[in-house]
Amino acid sequence: MFKGIFIAVGFILTIISSGYVFASINITDWKDNGLTQWEAKEFSGNSLYKVMQYKDKTSLQALSDNSASGLVLTQKIDLLDNPYLNWSWLIEKKLTGLNEREKAGDDFVARIYVVIEGGFLVWKTKSLNYVWSSNQPKGQSWNNPFAPSNVKMMSVRGNESETGKWYQEKRNVYQDLIDIFGDKGSDKENQKSYQYIDVIAIMTDSDNSGKNAESYYGDIIFTQQ
Repeated sequence: MFKGIFIAVGFILTIISSGYVFASINITDWKDNGLTQWEAKEFSGNSLYKVMQYKDKTSLQALSDNSASGLVLTQKIDLLDNPYLNWSWLIEKKLTGLNEREKAGDDFVARIYVVIEGGFLVWKTKSLNYVWSSNQPKGQSWNNPFAPSNVKMMSVRGNESETGKWYQEKRNVYQDLIDIFGDKGSDKENQKSYQYIDVIAIMTDSDNSGKNAESYYGDIIFTQQ
């Protein structure tokens, strides 16, 4: 369950004389910040993370060899102000021969989580995992095999996507949470359930399959549009 639950961000508000303007939130800024704001979290061995220049982009390199550890950022994000999550990523090889819908295959060459924490009510914690799937088509969603009620998976990239190529992604996280975890029936109730995320995490893992993976993440940015 804990492997599927993680991460978040805070929001930046710029005030100008005409009113409030909500700025984009770069939660990584690899070039200037490196990994200083991110906490390493180990589940099964250490995946290696390093900021570097790769194929003309400052990025986070992630290497996993039969390991599962991630990077976590605890920062509150108001999704009514900045609902869109933007990022780029690239993988150099896929994890073949897996069924990612089963515990033995719950490995992903690249994934980004958003987490709504439940506090003491652990069962209310929710995590949506945006994943690069090695065997599912793009656009699929399914329950995480370790925590089906709390953790949901979405294949933003799938088995048809190319290796060695940067892809730029954009997701409306607020709408995705409503679609995946359920519409509460009114705007008021949806906002009560999904307005804020508390944690964001990055993980490249291959511990269940015993394989190795190599991936790269560009800057991760929340925007209003």
